[in-house]
Amino acid sequence: MTTGRKILEKEIIIAGRPLKLTTGKVATQAGGSVLVSYDDTVVLVTATGSKEPREGIDFFPLTVDYEERLYAVGKIPGGFIKREGRPSEKAILSARLIDRPIRPLFPKGFRNDVHIVATVLSVNQDNPPEIAAMNGASAALTLSSLPFLGPIGAVVVGLIDDELIINPTVEEAEKSRLHLVVAGTKDAVMMVEAGAKEVPEEIMIEAITRGHEEVKKIVAFIEEFREEALKLGLAREKMEIIVEDKEEIKRAVTAEAYPILKEAVEKIIAEKFNKQERDEYLENLKAELMQKFLELYPEEELTIKGTIDSIQKEIVRMKILKEGVRIDGRKTTEVRPIWCEVGLLPRTHGSGLFTRGQTQVLSIVTLGAVGDVQILDDLGIEESKRFMHHYNFPPYSVGEVRPMRGPGRREIGHGALAERAIEPVIPSEEVFPYTIRIVSEVLESNGSTSMGSVCGSTLALMDAGVPIKAPVAGVAMGLIKEGDEVAILTDIQGIEDALGDMDFKVAGTKDGITALQMDIKIAGVNREILTRALAQAKEGRMHILSKMLEVISEPRTELSPYAPRIIFTTVDPEKIRDIIGPGGKIIKKIIDETGTKIDIEDDGRIFIAAVDKEAGEKALNIIESLTKEIEVGKVYLGKVTRIADFGAFVEVVPGVLGLPGKEGLVHISQLAHTRVKKVEDVVKEGDQILVKAIGYDNQGRLKLSRKDALPLPEEEREQKNPPLTRPRKGEK
Repeated sequence: MTTGRKILEKEIIIAGRPLKLTTGKVATQAGGSVLVSYDDTVVLVTATGSKEPREGIDFFPLTVDYEERLYAVGKIPGGFIKREGRPSEKAILSARLIDRPIRPLFPKGFRNDVHIVATVLSVNQDNPPEIAAMNGASAALTLSSLPFLGPIGAVVVGLIDDELIINPTVEEAEKSRLHLVVAGTKDAVMMVEAGAKEVPEEIMIEAITRGHEEVKKIVAFIEEFREEALKLGLAREKMEIIVEDKEEIKRAVTAEAYPILKEAVEKIIAEKFNKQERDEYLENLKAELMQKFLELYPEEELTIKGTIDSIQKEIVRMKILKEGVRIDGRKTTEVRPIWCEVGLLPRTHGSGLFTRGQTQVLSIVTLGAVGDVQILDDLGIEESKRFMHHYNFPPYSVGEVRPMRGPGRREIGHGALAERAIEPVIPSEEVFPYTIRIVSEVLESNGSTSMGSVCGSTLALMDAGVPIKAPVAGVAMGLIKEGDEVAILTDIQGIEDALGDMDFKVAGTKDGITALQMDIKIAGVNREILTRALAQAKEGRMHILSKMLEVISEPRTELSPYAPRIIFTTVDPEKIRDIIGPGGKIIKKIIDETGTKIDIEDDGRIFIAAVDKEAGEKALNIIESLTKEIEVGKVYLGKVTRIADFGAFVEVVPGVLGLPGKEGLVHISQLAHTRVKKVEDVVKEGDQILVKAIGYDNQGRLKLSRKDALPLPEEEREQKNPPLTRPRKGEK
């Protein structure tokens, strides 16, 4: 096909499947545009930057949007409005995956707006679109004029029977103990995110290393793609970054501010200031310095502020690297004081308060019926999930005042990380037939609230009596690196996160890792640093776990009296219609009558949720009566409901909720052992009689017999069983 455009297509085999990049074909007005195809998964990724830097800001304005289109999996959006609305949680998490490894790879001081848009056009579930999007974002940035210091590559690593698998298929992922996303440059790992089923640290290191080997191939492929694109005029020369020379101002500020800030940091350490005291003290001091230097350099507010912040950062980092002393006086391996409590809230199903230093999280568990699962309307193969963790971060937790709106990307990301950490220990539906929701409320924040949520959630689950497979704890690690000097910090607080080079969160049980998230702010870290960090994180995690288990060592044996009791039964799937009734009439009457919640699965499983045990048992009895089978040959006590010339109708299973029960016909010939002239001579309406089920007619109607349920008359018994006669005397 002739398009009149220069088009470049290039392909590489990753995990046995073709990864193809195409540029020049679509979206050519974007700064960089790549159509990524990984087998049948197709994602369009564009990277566009503003021509001029944004004035008056001291951060890099990068925005990543991950656009899910349900046509990609042949779906029409649910709900009243049949178009995609706000991003799903999965889309937000995918956007964060793209953002995190590329953000550190822009030059310091770069202030141009950069917008990356990944639009998912087609999805083969065996080839995750988020991985295609990450590699596409790297390629689009590499083709653009933006000063991206990449490229990067990204893969997923799975673990099946001790074998590491790259980009596992859906079938492989179901068997895998690990879902690890690795992103990095050709030289180092930039970002790691994992959910795991208690995978040991040494295997996790091997998985990261194996993933990085594959990443290097993708990076080399993207570099070759750019070289060929340049020859065709499909890639742009990198823009020149003009940074104003402010060295004279910086030297003047540093000369005066450095000793003042150094003395301030030493005072904070010596007098063990808490977060509020430290923040107030440093803010006041920096405000005084700002005022003084603004009088000398009135047009250089950002330069002065940036220099003062850099001085503080350098002093704190050097204290750690050279003296092994942190700003709160702790050693590098020391965890802040911990205290925990469970059962705080009397009416909730379970609650746990976890406090570590000035980070405090209250987690609350709610148990619901199976039908309370979250319905998912996104590009994934899962339609629902029965375990949810939600994370809230109110402004008062850091002493601030700001509007409270819906959860932002940070809240969704932190909530998902904690959910990933806890999910491997949640009991199966067969063992514990409940939907489980945890809400973690951050009450105080001074670093690593996501790991505090993991700890608080574990406490709350055990308080709720959820039979988790093992308790989970989490810890956040940090890194300070200058040249060959490296310090790894256990349990970082907010200032160490801001001033450090790595945020490395690890959660797990005593036997292994369940979740991992690492973000690097420098050019990457090597295997040696990762190994040290994971080993130190395990020590910290075990310490935290021991403090938690001092408060509650195992799940409670009884649920809260306010939690629903789930009664489970199964019926023949063919009987489901008898329970539901026409238009749902019968099931609605059962629910209204008993006050329970009833969920019926297509395979005949029935879950009855009731806080009142008697109400649950009443609902169960009703369902059993509706589905009770009448066994041919068995005798039943029935009630005569009506009389006809040809026989009596007898109800052998009572009706419920004003609905008719199960009845059959006792034909007049089956009423007695003797001939009956008139039905009323033997039974009347309302009589209770014994009847025997003798079969069904050709229309499926039950046939009953009163005669067969009665003992035989004496003469008939004698005829069937004649008495034994003794021989006369003398007879043989």
